[in-house]
Amino acid sequence: MRTFIDDLRKVQVVYTRIGFFAVALLTALSLTAPAQTPTPPAPSPQTGSSSPQAAATTTPTTAQDESGSSPASEPGLEPNVALHAAIVKDPLLNQGAFSIQTVGGDIKEDQLKPLLVGKTLYLRAGYLDNNLEFDEHGRLLGHSPQGSYTLSQIQINKVKLSKHKLELEGDRYGLHFLGAAPFEDPTTATDRVKITPKKKAVRISFDREQVEIPKKKKQKGKDKHKRSDQDQAKTDASSPASPVDSAAAPPNASSSVPDTIPQQNLADGHSSSDKKVTTTASPAHASQLLLTALDKIFSIGIDERMIAAMPDFWKLYYQAAANKVDFKPADPGVFHLNAVDQKAKLISALDPPSNEFAQASGVAGMALYHTVIGSDGKVEEVVAGRPIGFGLDESAEQTIRKATFQPAMKDGKPVPVALDVVVSFRIYSKRTSQPGRPETTDPTRPGPYTVRVPAAAPSSPTAQ
Repeated sequence: MRTFIDDLRKVQVVYTRIGFFAVALLTALSLTAPAQTPTPPAPSPQTGSSSPQAAATTTPTTAQDESGSSPASEPGLEPNVALHAAIVKDPLLNQGAFSIQTVGGDIKEDQLKPLLVGKTLYLRAGYLDNNLEFDEHGRLLGHSPQGSYTLSQIQINKVKLSKHKLELEGDRYGLHFLGAAPFEDPTTATDRVKITPKKKAVRISFDREQVEIPKKKKQKGKDKHKRSDQDQAKTDASSPASPVDSAAAPPNASSSVPDTIPQQNLADGHSSSDKKVTTTASPAHASQLLLTALDKIFSIGIDERMIAAMPDFWKLYYQAAANKVDFKPADPGVFHLNAVDQKAKLISALDPPSNEFAQASGVAGMALYHTVIGSDGKVEEVVAGRPIGFGLDESAEQTIRKATFQPAMKDGKPVPVALDVVVSFRIYSKRTSQPGRPETTDPTRPGPYTVRVPAAAPSSPTAQ
């Protein structure tokens, strides 16, 4: 019996020594093993790494600079977290063709100047007044007549940005088509003519959404931290998407924002009954709203949105120019001029009026328009062929549509036919002494214009 107990004690001592040795071995291994940082997951093929947010999440945490140390970051933050915080702090905002890097979510005047000064922009709505005021959503305050886009080029010369307004000052230019050779692009054969009178300027202003940061109330007592946590939870639940989400979106993703933004539908702002503009707690939201207003009012060049908003008279012209083909009627039943027995003939006067801008700038000459004359002799379609610009083409279209033609004949029957009409515009002498017509407005066209036509014999247009 005693021998069995002695053997049991020996076995216990052996196992105890093995345990101590295992603990010592594991401790040594943990002290000598190199520290490892988990590798971030690879970017998804669907999202890629082109956006700032993706760049933040895919930046390796073990990145080092040339000195071998980790990049500078905020205390207690991993490098990728610090980069994420930097993107949130200074988001890149985009709206249509306008893109700007903000500082703390806010747009600075020095950043707006390179974006606007010296640039030629088009007023999308063709406002003709030289003093225009818009609210923070890009809605016109007051009224202004609207004219042809060929009278709506604005060159920005000065930019002034304050807390409450963006003020722009510049000159208005008219677009004059010079006529292009058959192998040239007719849209590029143009000239810009300044039509702003001397010592005067075009002034355009935008209201800015006001940034109001809520003030934190001081709390007393033991529940101070508890209330702060509750307030933070409420703020997180009601706050909009981070500016990073806007920065990570594609440049043109925000182009789907409606032209008119109801105040009650703002994601981050709210309307105030005692204020004219909306307020927000986010500088980035106010900056994005300003870019949205700029994109709503201005076009950098003649973009697709601008062409889509034009009447068919201009839309079909740009489509034909883009495809490098002559305009052809969509209706296959319209005959070509060479396929009829008797051509269509003009049987009424055709004298489209000029306008004050063309007269003051000396713009005159001939322009060609494609028309479709129906079997009843009425004009069914008018499309610019070789326009002249300066708002004269709109006057020509209206006049041609009111004209009467003798229909073309085929096998003894009247048939619809495609007909080119050439119209001449001239400079009137002694305009101020001539009787004029009152200013007229046609809501279906890009008018109105101040029309002054002298008591003179009408010019003789030719039909081809």
